[in-house]
Amino acid sequence: MLQELPISTLREGSTLVLETARLVLRQPTLADVKAIARLVNDRRVADNLRRVPHPYTRDDAVDFVSAAATAERDTVFLIEHNRTPIGVVGLDWQTSDQPELGYWLGVESWGRGFATEAARAVIDYAFEAYAVERLVSGARVINPASRHILEKCGFQWTGVELHRFLALGSSTPVDRFRLDRSVWASLKSWGASTRR
Repeated sequence: MLQELPISTLREGSTLVLETARLVLRQPTLADVKAIARLVNDRRVADNLRRVPHPYTRDDAVDFVSAAATAERDTVFLIEHNRTPIGVVGLDWQTSDQPELGYWLGVESWGRGFATEAARAVIDYAFEAYAVERLVSGARVINPASRHILEKCGFQWTGVELHRFLALGSSTPVDRFRLDRSVWASLKSWGASTRR
């Protein structure tokens, strides 16, 4: 269960911070633009993200950070390990009753359990802070690592859909998943994260 802690001030306004055993999840800022652009510009990352072009420039990263700063809800988080940006995790609220979990990590952070840890923190926050009954997510069918992350978080496969990927310039099959609140509640033994 997330513990209620006072909201801390990281810059001019107050912003939500989630902490796990190894990670800090916080709102991205313009100071993070260079790191975000470097991480996403790797073709192995960009090809698995629907909404990012390749090449991915600093201007693209500025647009991303600006959009995150003006979002209605604090649900886009930069993932830091040892004070170094390693990726992003968040919720897309285009369908307000079924927000979509999304995440990515820089290649050098793959295979270390960071994505699962970050995803679980955001899942906990979503179900504890918002009155949603379900989260959805997806992974390219050729990305078994991402699928495994979703399965470890309790998501259940619901089918395959075609989605357009900007970096690819075409549509490709995506495994779709959902996580119901009741399933999350029964699995909630994965460990605590804190909110401040």
